[in-house]
Amino acid sequence: MEIRPVPYDHPDAVKLDADVQAEYHVRYGDGGDSTPMHPADFMPPNGVYLIAYDEAGVPVASGGWRVQDANGEGNRDGDAELKRMYVIEQMRGRGLARRILAALEKDARAAGRTRMVLETGTKQPEAIALYTSSGYEPCEKFGYYRHHEESRCYAKTL
Repeated sequence: MEIRPVPYDHPDAVKLDADVQAEYHVRYGDGGDSTPMHPADFMPPNGVYLIAYDEAGVPVASGGWRVQDANGEGNRDGDAELKRMYVIEQMRGRGLARRILAALEKDARAAGRTRMVLETGTKQPEAIALYTSSGYEPCEKFGYYRHHEESRCYAKTL
């Protein structure tokens, strides 16, 4: 397994993003995540987007972080926001999400970020389990979905 940075608008990233959006739609019935994002959000030093490739070069998992400082959506100075963590169904249960999460935390820390934050939802219990088992704790709600009842926000000091 190889994890490497790619632009957020790279064809492999676009494909995995479409897959995760379809899964969000199945779970929540709302067409997917409407959080505004731009490829520049994930360009160093303000973020990074990673994809894991299997031995055949097939993209099987992704995740990124982007700078978020104090704003009207509840973020704090020094935040790195975790986005688009996803593992294709047939590769789940192999520790890929945990490996990508660790790489993203390391990268955000090296970029001077002090806290990793994320928003997930009640219909993603496996995501909540991953984050809480990785040291994330519930925090004040932030971001696009901060007013939604199903939204859950977590943070971890880097």
